[in-house]
Amino acid sequence: MATLTKDEILDAISSMTVLELSELLSAFEERFNVTAAAPVAVAAAPAAGGAAEVPVAEEKDEFDVVLEAAGDKKIQVIKEVRTLTSLGLKEAKDLVDGAPKPLLEHVNKETADKAKAALEGAGATVTVK
Repeated sequence: MATLTKDEILDAISSMTVLELSELLSAFEERFNVTAAAPVAVAAAPAAGGAAEVPVAEEKDEFDVVLEAAGDKKIQVIKEVRTLTSLGLKEAKDLVDGAPKPLLEHVNKETADKAKAALEGAGATVTVK
C-alpha cells in the first residue's frame, strides 16, 4: 500500500462532494470507533476569592442546514439541492431520498436562512442547527 502525504489526502478530500464527505465521515467513525463531535466550550474557573462569573454565551456564527424530508414535490427539492450545492443529479437525488441528511455544513446565518427558504419554497422540511 502506498503511503499518502498529508497534502495528498487533503487534496483528495477537497475534491469530494458534500455527500461523499458525509459518507467518509461515517466510515471513519465506524472503522476507528470514534465520534466526530463539535468542540465544546469550557468555562474558565472563577478567580480565587471572587464571585463566580457568569460566562457570556458566544453568538453562534456557523450553522448546518439539514434536509429532514423532501415532501411531495421531490423533483423541485432535488433541483434546489443541486442549486445550493455542487452535487450532480444522482448525488442530489440520493441525498434527498436518504433524508434526513445534512445538506450544508458550517455556513453563515445568511446562507443558512436563504437555503432554508429556498428548500421550504420547493416543499421540503428543513432545520437549521
